[in-house]
Amino acid sequence: MQITNQSGYDEEKLKTDLIYNIEAGVQILNRMFEERSDLPKINNGKRDVLENWYFAVMAYNGIKPVNSPIVKATGERNHDAYQEQVYQNMKKFGFVDTTELPFSSDDFRYDPESTKNIEFLVDEYKFNVPQTKTKHHFTAGQKVETTGEVRMRTRPTTNSNHTLLAAGEVLTITGPFVYDETASSKNHFVWYPVKLENGSTGFIASSYIKLAFKDVPAGHYAREEISYLADRGILHGVGGDRFGLGDGLTRWQAVLLLTRAQNVSLENRPDPGFVDVPKSASYYPAIAAAVDEGLFQGVDDQNFNPNATLTRQEMAVVLQRIYQFPEAKGAHPFTDLTADWSADEIARLYSAGITGGVTATQFGPTDTVTREQFAVFMVRSIDEGYRLR
Repeated sequence: MQITNQSGYDEEKLKTDLIYNIEAGVQILNRMFEERSDLPKINNGKRDVLENWYFAVMAYNGIKPVNSPIVKATGERNHDAYQEQVYQNMKKFGFVDTTELPFSSDDFRYDPESTKNIEFLVDEYKFNVPQTKTKHHFTAGQKVETTGEVRMRTRPTTNSNHTLLAAGEVLTITGPFVYDETASSKNHFVWYPVKLENGSTGFIASSYIKLAFKDVPAGHYAREEISYLADRGILHGVGGDRFGLGDGLTRWQAVLLLTRAQNVSLENRPDPGFVDVPKSASYYPAIAAAVDEGLFQGVDDQNFNPNATLTRQEMAVVLQRIYQFPEAKGAHPFTDLTADWSADEIARLYSAGITGGVTATQFGPTDTVTREQFAVFMVRSIDEGYRLR
């Protein structure tokens, strides 16, 4: 890694010791992410999301006009900027396809002919776009699955023998990741030692695996949607590599999913004043943020009822409030919509292809939403490609 104008490092070792050079570069990049108060923050600022490092990567090289995300004269993307090239290399050599963040020329002020730093006009971005979680956080004993047809290598290098695995093959991580053992390799991904269910072992490239839940069987109707949300850090399991298949979704769990999906900051939120949501509760910050943003409401002024399970009609109201589906086109088939406060929202979700009924004519408005059902509804809300019809 190129390291200039940085005190405290051995210049000779930076030239000759590759590991020392990389460690120094990582330390500098981390300081850019953690300590640079002049850099904009992206979404919730979580460290395990690759897009959130955009401005830290930019600052590693410098926040001069040459690295502006947008070409001022044309408003086009500046693909020659340092950080843009870094993300392009992630895709080329690491097979990690991050989301291009939709910056605007109005976000920055600078003179392209000057050497003065760019002035950032936006302090914090809230992009409702897919996020890319790092694949470097898997741990020993964790279950993962292959993202497609992939080669399991005998050694951590593409030069070794391999066994071809099918998409969706479940593996167990058996140790920490290792780097490619071939010194000349240009690959930017790492290798995980893994074990198949039949006992076979080998190494899998990090770019071709994703989190798997042992209680979600192959072929389950919600498996793809569960994986979609888990891969983006929106949905977590209930522990022990379990998703909690069939469990009813509680109101506090729904809040966590929605605030993550909307990239809502949990910091500095006013106390919503619910007597049944103590500040010591792990879900308090998310509930406070969701209420402050208008995403969720209490059951009354004093209570949130966090442990109550969410009903299908409550689900419809919450998703409509957030995603604002258009007025329903045509009639729906449901004969059991008796609550005025949810009928229009259910009709809109049905028309938009977000939800069907529990039967051809019954919506089941008071039925409990399970965790997998809500995963399906959320993915359909986020991604039109998953919608019905």
